[in-house]
Amino acid sequence: PLIFLHGVYYDHHLWNYQTARIKDRTVITIDMPLHGNSKAIHKENWTMEDCGTMLVELLDALGIERCYAVGHSWGSMTILRAASAHPERFVGVGLCNMPLAAGGMGAKMQFGFQHLLLGFRGFYTQQVAKARFGEESRKNKPEIVEYLALSMSQLSNRDIRQTDQAVIMRVDDGHAYLRQLRVPGLALQGAADYVEQTPHIPTTVVRGKHTSPLEQPEEVLHLIY
Repeated sequence: PLIFLHGVYYDHHLWNYQTARIKDRTVITIDMPLHGNSKAIHKENWTMEDCGTMLVELLDALGIERCYAVGHSWGSMTILRAASAHPERFVGVGLCNMPLAAGGMGAKMQFGFQHLLLGFRGFYTQQVAKARFGEESRKNKPEIVEYLALSMSQLSNRDIRQTDQAVIMRVDDGHAYLRQLRVPGLALQGAADYVEQTPHIPTTVVRGKHTSPLEQPEEVLHLIY
């Protein structure tokens, strides 16, 4: 099976283009904590480690012994942690737009300030769109900006703060998990992406910024399939 995990502020529809074109194997798309249909999260201070555990528990619940896993940003971070700890469960991984840096004081200050703007949701969403999509993408594919706005409209201010804290502000260093990874992998990122290029893994660079599954859907499909 192929399992897909989306990034922050999106939901499983992020992968619609790719999943619609995969016909010869089971495809599973997951809504990450607090996003899409995964609203019922009872643990207050969940972490990226919990996200990795979640993925393995989902494989157990679905009776899947081994799978391919493809992620975008937060989804890639989750897959990296799960595959590093449980390599026997993964045949291969595709890591799109994956942040590796640990959260620190700079991230806490930056997002603490940004969260003050959540009361101006329309403005906040516009700023997120500029960070996630290149100018060419925003101009030529307005539907991807509309999809981002729709996904974000389903998140409360509390959902956004809690997710940012777990995934960006308090996240541990991803390089350590990458050094432990014993699963074959491919990476992809945008030419103007704000994340560093993934070391030690063959990486494809495509036009755009941080949401390659929407900005360059065909190139991401080639990575997967």
